[in-house]
Amino acid sequence: MSATTEHTNCLRCGRTLTSTTSRTTGYGPTCRAKVRNAQRTADLTDYKPAQIDSARELIEDGAIIPLRPRIYRAVSSDGTETYLTARQGCTCPAGIKGRNCYHRAAVAILTAA
Repeated sequence: MSATTEHTNCLRCGRTLTSTTSRTTGYGPTCRAKVRNAQRTADLTDYKPAQIDSARELIEDGAIIPLRPRIYRAVSSDGTETYLTARQGCTCPAGIKGRNCYHRAAVAILTAA
């Protein structure tokens, strides 16, 4: 996964991002620390280790963007599609079949932050 977008505002709090690292990841240093902490405390028992790793990568790449409270737009692993994702469901192929996906794991992490 790789996000090609450079963010100007924090994806979590909306503040203006000034550093290159923050613009690349989409999170300022404080919010990035909160998201990192949430990765350790979020309830991810329903997800496989590979899904959790992909969810972390999705967040680190800034490829999951909040649209409304608890509703996100997530980029596919190959970067060609986007999916609407919430904690309860996702419009990706796995989510449509009612299975857990790494997009939902990413939302679980972000909503725990």
